[in-house]
Amino acid sequence: MMRLVKLFLSAVAFLTRLPVPPGMQGAPGVLASATAFFPLVGLLVSAGAILLHHLLSRLVAYDVVVMIVLVYLVAVTGGLHEDALADTADGLGGGWDKDQVLAIMRDSRVGSFGVLAIALALLARFVLLSNIPPPRLDRYLVSGLVACRWTALPLAFFLPAAREEGGQGARIAGQITAFSLVMGTLLTLAIVGVALGRKAWWVMLAASVITGASGAYYRRRIGGVTGDCLGATNQLAEVAVYFAAVVLH
Repeated sequence: MMRLVKLFLSAVAFLTRLPVPPGMQGAPGVLASATAFFPLVGLLVSAGAILLHHLLSRLVAYDVVVMIVLVYLVAVTGGLHEDALADTADGLGGGWDKDQVLAIMRDSRVGSFGVLAIALALLARFVLLSNIPPPRLDRYLVSGLVACRWTALPLAFFLPAAREEGGQGARIAGQITAFSLVMGTLLTLAIVGVALGRKAWWVMLAASVITGASGAYYRRRIGGVTGDCLGATNQLAEVAVYFAAVVLH
C-alpha cells in the first residue's frame, strides 16, 4: 500500500504544484511506474475546479466562473502543460529537421508560434467550457482533466524518447510497462464512464484520435517524443474532449 501511495504522490509532484510530503516524491526511476496514476492526478485537479464552480456559480456569471476555473487549472500545474504546448509549437513550427526542432524546444524563450498556441488553446477551452450547460460542467471537467492526462501513457509506451541525451520525456518514454498502460487506461475508462455513462466512449474516442494523430506526427518529425510533446498532446486532448462535450449537447 505504501508503494502505491508513493507512486501516486510521485505523479502528483510531477504534474502539479500541490505540496507533497518530503521523501514521498520517489526516485527518478519511479516516475515510469507512477504514470499509471496520471489519470488520478487529473481527478484530483478536477476536484478543485468543481469546488470553485459550486462556490462561485451563485455569485458571478457563468463565463466568469469558467475564467476563474481556467486560472486555477494553470496555477495548480504551474503552467506545465501550457509551457509544453508553447515549446512544441515553436519547435515544430520553426524547425526544419529533428536537431533544429529539438534545439528550439529546449530554448527557454517563447516565440510567435508558442504565444499563438497558448492563446488559441486558452481561448478554445474558455469558449467550449462556456458552452457546456452548467449542470453538466462538473462531469466534463472530470472527464477532460482525466482523459488528457491519460494521453501520456500510450504516447510514452509506443514511442521512444526523441532526445538521446535524455530529458523529461526520456524519464518515461519507452519506460512504461504494459501493466502501467493497462492500469492507467482502466482507471481512465472507469472514471470517465462513471462521469458520463455511454457518452464516455465519444470522449475517449476524441482523446484517442488526438493521441494517435499527434503520436504519428511526432514520430515522423522527430522520431519519438519529448516531455514537451506529452504536454502539448495533453492540451490538445483536453480541448478535444470539451469540443466533444459541446457537440454531444
